[in-house]
Amino acid sequence: MGSTSDDAALIAELVDRLGHDRVHHSSVDRALHRRDASLIDVGESGPICFPRSTAEVVACVQVARRHDRPFVARGAGTGLAGGAVPLEGAVVIVTTRMDAVLSIDAENLVAWVEPGVVNLDLSRRLAPLRLHFAPDPSSQQACTIGGNVANNSGGPHCLALGVTSAHVLAVEVVLPDGEVAMLGGLDPDPVGYDLRGAFVGGEGTLGIATRIAVRLTPNPVEVRTMLLGFGQVDDAAATVSGIIGAGVVPAAIEMMDALITRAAEDFVHAGYPLDAAAILLVEVDGPPARVAADVEVVERVAREHRVGSVRLASDAAERELLWKGRKSAFGAVARVMPNYYLHDTVVPRRRLVEVMRQVYEIAARHDLLVMNVFHAGDGNLHPLLMFDGREPGVLERVHAAGAEIVAASLAAGGVLSGEHGIGLEKQSFMELQFSSDDLAAQARLRAAFDPYGRSNPGKVLPLGASCADVASLRRVPDGTWI
Repeated sequence: MGSTSDDAALIAELVDRLGHDRVHHSSVDRALHRRDASLIDVGESGPICFPRSTAEVVACVQVARRHDRPFVARGAGTGLAGGAVPLEGAVVIVTTRMDAVLSIDAENLVAWVEPGVVNLDLSRRLAPLRLHFAPDPSSQQACTIGGNVANNSGGPHCLALGVTSAHVLAVEVVLPDGEVAMLGGLDPDPVGYDLRGAFVGGEGTLGIATRIAVRLTPNPVEVRTMLLGFGQVDDAAATVSGIIGAGVVPAAIEMMDALITRAAEDFVHAGYPLDAAAILLVEVDGPPARVAADVEVVERVAREHRVGSVRLASDAAERELLWKGRKSAFGAVARVMPNYYLHDTVVPRRRLVEVMRQVYEIAARHDLLVMNVFHAGDGNLHPLLMFDGREPGVLERVHAAGAEIVAASLAAGGVLSGEHGIGLEKQSFMELQFSSDDLAAQARLRAAFDPYGRSNPGKVLPLGASCADVASLRRVPDGTWI
């Protein structure tokens, strides 16, 4: 691959295609784009491009190819697994200026959007039509649809309706050789292999999405949101399985333990019970009669598991405040510790109580504070290991605890990621979940799209899995984690 020493010719050709104002290459610009929101790993950024059309993305890819330089697609940079971190001076292709909602077909429940459309902006645009885009990551005020596609993002309200892949019908893609392909289609059963399904969640290793057909979801007729407070974490976790076992699949079930509940309450003043060891946010929606019946079932199951308090949001404003606390939780933790490391494993619901106990034990053994806030309904854990990066030796303890949490999740029959992706963060753990044959099959799929390893190289598959691997990665210095 090329290096920054031959950037002059590369930059000149990119400027010729896009103009000076949309090719950034100063040391400050490169520093800003060499990491994502995780701040776990720092890479080496080449020139940063801001295309506005599919044709301009094609031009960026072709120029990078001519200069034997890899490229990395980047949206809002809200990723938490190092997936958008450029390696080996890769050209960074930022799609945030491709932010048009191209068309809305309310009758057929589909919209065509560009990758830079912000997740929440799309639902706001759809609100007058009583429609929305179902995947709602906690970062939905900033994250883009293109990034959601890359990581197959989830969110609190994906329990009943599924994650991003279930809401993407077709994707126009600029392939690593600069060709444009349409994956999937609007037909109920598009002809051929489901390459759309392979691309969604590919973390930018298979190409760059430039137009996306998303499935639209009608707003429910009625929504009821319940806040349940428990004196024991085990009781809250057991209630999750109990609700679904009773035949109710809520729109969302979110769990927060005491520490994160207090931090979020101090931040947004949602009225969370501060004496609870854990709280559940349970939301049910649908026809009024079914919603009323589901609320009764949820309350009954909660009482069977020794719930301490039950609160039903009285109106839309109260409901929004309860959810604001949940979605602001990660930002609120700065009131507790300056730094955190967030994990993203998934475990079977029936093992939730067991794995939660292990998470607390692991954190205690490594002398770390842990907060838990997660999509409990589908077992998607998000333990936050809290620490002060200025403390000598703390990063080693954080990494060791994180590795044990991953191992415990996999031992319980879980998987590495529910929505954040593998990126760089979980790359070294892939061999714990997949056999060598599994990894070889994934590498062959990747090579079918990108035989020369130019598109976001060095991500997802373990080092040594393909000839495209690079090793320019370095850890962020002590004290700069978040």
